[in-house]
Amino acid sequence: MESPGRVVVIGGGPGGYAAAFRAADLGWNTTLVDTEKNPGGVCLYRGCIPSKALLHATQVLWEARHATTMGIRFAPPEIDFAQLRTWKNGVVERLTGALGDLCRRRQVTFIQGRARFETPTSLVVDRHDGEPLQLSADHVILATGSRPAWIPGLQIDSPRVMDSTAALALEEIPPTLLIIGGGVIGLELGSVYAALGCRVSIVEMTPGLLPGADRDLVRMVIKRLQPQFQEVLVQARVVALVDTGEGVRATLEDAQGQRREESYHRVLMAVGRRPNSEELGLEKTTVEVVRGFVQVDSQMRTRNPNIWAIGDLVGGPMLAHKAAHEARVAVEAMSGKNVSFEPNAIPAVCYTDPELAWAGLTETAAAEKNIPCKVVRFPWGASGRAQTIEQPDGLTKLIVSPEDERILGIGLVGRGAGEMIAEGVLAIEMGAVVQDLAEVIHPHPTLSETIMEAAEVFFGHSPHYFVPKRNKPST
Repeated sequence: MESPGRVVVIGGGPGGYAAAFRAADLGWNTTLVDTEKNPGGVCLYRGCIPSKALLHATQVLWEARHATTMGIRFAPPEIDFAQLRTWKNGVVERLTGALGDLCRRRQVTFIQGRARFETPTSLVVDRHDGEPLQLSADHVILATGSRPAWIPGLQIDSPRVMDSTAALALEEIPPTLLIIGGGVIGLELGSVYAALGCRVSIVEMTPGLLPGADRDLVRMVIKRLQPQFQEVLVQARVVALVDTGEGVRATLEDAQGQRREESYHRVLMAVGRRPNSEELGLEKTTVEVVRGFVQVDSQMRTRNPNIWAIGDLVGGPMLAHKAAHEARVAVEAMSGKNVSFEPNAIPAVCYTDPELAWAGLTETAAAEKNIPCKVVRFPWGASGRAQTIEQPDGLTKLIVSPEDERILGIGLVGRGAGEMIAEGVLAIEMGAVVQDLAEVIHPHPTLSETIMEAAEVFFGHSPHYFVPKRNKPST
């Protein structure tokens, strides 16, 4: 089969390598350029995968320490930080190495280096080893991702102030750690460091932790995590950091403007991420950039008809699975297929213990936008499976349209919520109604059947959770 042309993908993260592999599968002469020796991007090297490996280790610690309720007693765990780091790095190396092998099998040319435009159809790659390389392309897909953001004025020149990349390197466990930012990254890394013996304090400027998620779900996460942390401050901010030579002195300000100083051995900046749109030579194209984000249409095409962009670079939820789906859309649109990126739901997961996951319309968003909805909840205290694994403090909730009983949103908090959320996403995408979920036979005893039981709560006939009467739809 004759190749439809040559495509260069810049960036080897979950969006970039997914785009390169799909392009190769469709017959394109494909080149993938990335700064690492193998594909993987931030997600595999410095984000999703190493953080989840460490979170699994801390979950093992938690289970060992709480097994006494079942009559099982272990000696206090001994933590070998060097071995833990080696194990975590081994997971990363296996996965990224496998992606390198997939490049070769798919006949994708992989170049380690940094690419920049000279014209909309020609690029220069500053290779890791060797002279700069000239490339020409019929199409270019930008997938350069993002990097940790910093609060202006707090980016001091000190090794004691870390971003998420440095925190995941796990060089040591400091006695005390201040985390600036109470979102997903802050809570995930905070729970890891706390489980490994660090006294963790969190400062969040909004009224609550995990902004964006519904408060009833967040409360269950905080109920478990707050005792592990030394201090949690909301509606507060850090206004100054000073390296004292022995630690970092932080000036904290509360909602009333009252200030105090505290000292910490380390500080972690976890206030979000910013797109990597600089140093790509975009000024030599007609690609539009707004506040660092590349502007695209629903097919991921930029103002340059042969240049596409996906992932964190284009805004929206900065999630690996979003980038991978945008990659498929971009490549298939590039290949002439009638596709667009128009999801009804993109799942989000916070991998703390308990996990928190949500997709589609949230109860908070419904209230803010004055969208009529009915909210039904099934508490995991009524789940036999949750009781047998010592996880009764969980919740499954459905956001339902009162007009036609379609599933508009789903929220879960509890062990394995991230694994279960996909059923809710499928229901939203397929336009399922509550009756559909109620009539799907779920295995018993499982946590997944809490989704079925939440649907049964809607009709008032859950066998394990009694609701006196069906509430009127809320607005």
